[in-house]
Amino acid sequence: MSTETPSGWNAAMGMSLLAKLKSDLKSAMLRKDEALKGALRIILSEFPTKITMAITLESGKKSTRAKRDEEITDDDIISLIMGLCKSERQTLEYKKETSSEYLEILEAYLPKMAGEEEITIWARENIDLTQFKSPMQAMGPIMKHFGKSADGNVVKKVLGSLG
Repeated sequence: MSTETPSGWNAAMGMSLLAKLKSDLKSAMLRKDEALKGALRIILSEFPTKITMAITLESGKKSTRAKRDEEITDDDIISLIMGLCKSERQTLEYKKETSSEYLEILEAYLPKMAGEEEITIWARENIDLTQFKSPMQAMGPIMKHFGKSADGNVVKKVLGSLG
């Protein structure tokens, strides 16, 4: 990996995830970094089938079309990469391995996940559990706040300890 353009992404970079993927692919090709190039090509090849939007044809029939670059959001790409990570973890589990270079590359493009402590602190400060019949009903507002950076299982664990 080159030091002048590290691969990976976070929202603080000030560039869209799509722009970063394309930029990293170009530099990986120039550096002949086959692992990074391959992983980025897999991500980008998923776009036409996974990142789509609903449309209604002139006949009234419902269909979908691939989103254009300017319509693709970071969340669209993050969801796609999370799906690829899940698939790779299942493959590794089957092969009885714990990690792969491909998985590490994919994870570099995901936002840093909120930890149990961070979720607990936010929930204590912002959620009144007495408003809910069960602590698990507070999951919605917490997931809405953290978005893709919180793992639902971690949120459940936090709510179980708070309740």
